[in-house]
Amino acid sequence: MDMTNPTIGQAAAIAVVGICFVFAVLVLILIIVKIFSSIFAGVKKTAKTEVPAPVAAAPAAAAAPALAKGSCGDFKLHDVEPKQAAMVMAIVADKMQTPLNELRFKSIKKVESEEK
Repeated sequence: MDMTNPTIGQAAAIAVVGICFVFAVLVLILIIVKIFSSIFAGVKKTAKTEVPAPVAAAPAAAAAPALAKGSCGDFKLHDVEPKQAAMVMAIVADKMQTPLNELRFKSIKKVESEEK
């Protein structure tokens, strides 16, 4: 077989053998990864079972109500309706050019003006 000028059939055979070799190596790598993942999964399970559990856990506090996504907690309203408070928060967020869920309001209090 002259490899300096292979025929089309010989070139196709060489290409097929090369592709088969590449896929065989990929399958071998897949098998090795599966073996290592199963070994490490077994090691993690044994490590977790060896950790002693706490003897007596403190009683859990009363469950706090779930906050809305992006909420930073609750705040107090002093002589302000919730609709007005929402408007104030929206205006502050707009003026600061900051998303509302990144701001934290502790309280909103109505201020009476002293007009005479």
